[in-house]
Amino acid sequence: MDKKEFEQFKSKSIAELEGALMSFRDNLHVLKFDLSLGKVKNIREIRKVKKVIAKLLTLKNSATAIKT
Repeated sequence: MDKKEFEQFKSKSIAELEGALMSFRDNLHVLKFDLSLGKVKNIREIRKVKKVIAKLLTLKNSATAIKT
């Protein structure tokens, strides 16, 4: 995720962030499953997806802290 994409996520609502989180978590699940089957050629993709999930969780948590 580059800076432009991250800035776009900052302006989204909590529900949209949760939807994006579900999407990335599903993607991570598929990547891990494919890794166990030996289908994944780019192992770094798993690391990238984990970092995106962490960034989205941080945004979500900071947004909920501001609203309460």
